Amino acid sequence: MKKKTKQYRSPVMASIHETAEGLHAAGLMSKLTMRKFDEMWLTPIPRLKARQIRDLRLREGASQAVFARYLNVTTGIISQWERGEKQPRGTSLKLLALVARNGLDAVA
Repeated sequence: MKKKTKQYRSPVMASIHETAEGLHAAGLMSKLTMRKFDEMWLTPIPRLKARQIRDLRLREGASQAVFARYLNVTTGIISQWERGEKQPRGTSLKLLALVARNGLDAVA
């Protein structure tokens, strides 16, 4: 089985994380502490307001139907998000954050 390669934002972050992994391997850092440490490195996912979702879709030049296909949701859900009737959560919210940061091609 191929080992998963981790990517870091900078060489400094890579060094800090590798040091923490070493401390954990040596028994100087508990599994729970290591898990919390790993969570610190995750990119925070901000909640998006209805207007922000609509603006994001329009910025990408996509119809609701096309946007829905990229995000693997229904057109009705996109419409509900844009009207503020529902809020994206979980994977949908993560995909919207990726689109906001890197464009629609990031999830193609």
